[in-house]
Amino acid sequence: MTAPIFSAILAMILSSAVSAGAAAAETYPTKPLRMLVGFPAGSSLDTAARVVSGKLAELLQQNVIVDNRPGAAGNIAAEIAARARPDGYTLLLGANGALAINPALYRKLPFDSVKDFAPVSKIANVVNVLVVNASSPANSVEQLIALAKSRQILGASSGVGSPGHLALALFNMMAGTKVVHVPYKGSTPALFDLIAGNINMIFATAATAVPLMKGGKVKGLAVATITRSALLPDMPTVSEAGLKGFEVSGWYAVLVPARTREDIVNRLNAEIVKALQMPDVRQNMFMHGLEVSPSTPQEFGVFLKSEMAKWAKVVKYSGAQAN
Repeated sequence: MTAPIFSAILAMILSSAVSAGAAAAETYPTKPLRMLVGFPAGSSLDTAARVVSGKLAELLQQNVIVDNRPGAAGNIAAEIAARARPDGYTLLLGANGALAINPALYRKLPFDSVKDFAPVSKIANVVNVLVVNASSPANSVEQLIALAKSRQILGASSGVGSPGHLALALFNMMAGTKVVHVPYKGSTPALFDLIAGNINMIFATAATAVPLMKGGKVKGLAVATITRSALLPDMPTVSEAGLKGFEVSGWYAVLVPARTREDIVNRLNAEIVKALQMPDVRQNMFMHGLEVSPSTPQEFGVFLKSEMAKWAKVVKYSGAQAN
């Protein structure tokens, strides 16, 4: 075979491969997608999944089935997603707990948050609020820090190693306080004890804290976002109220198995961002205490690594471990 003929054949093969790839990108998806969620129906993460999957189905013209796989703080769903075929038909709607905190909290995980996934887009921030019981003498973050330095105070969370526990640990790290952590089996009993005055403080989601604040059952001192939240625009951040740089925001994001084709990742990102920009989606999220926060795949990849590094330090400081 002469060199010119070989070159011509090679060019035809490469052209066919490119055309096939382009055709595949244009036709994707050709069947329903599955969105894995690591928490049960009715949870905040599940609510976000229902909102996003519904709009994504319309945009992709394929069903997007929410598959709840609760357990092990989100690890079960993440492992299933990590082991799935990288064909764009299995998505993980993950949260900061499983993806950024658990890698430091668990001695051994069945997945790697960076190596086993391709980031698609961040979708929302979960606004947390620093609240104290209604009779607390502290009316600001500064006063709460002073109170914690003058006597022992108790801080609640939904369990050892939970985001609320680590928020308290970060508070102690940055404020130089020794708030005693009291773990509960869930946020509801913790809030009941806060209302009763048995606990002094807690970092609660805006979705649960705001109704209690409006009812005068607890006092909100500050939001734990880095900038003021549209959910509570008149409330200062913990950062501006005394602990500069303090941020404890939960977040949700969509990922797919590693080695998923780049054109599929980009298509999913484009449609998810489009969905998140729809007024009804933003309003629905807002009503559930979530702030829409889309990103590029690259932006979320960088953000995830920074979150993992941040929480690894806090987990080490707290001494928390999970099996």
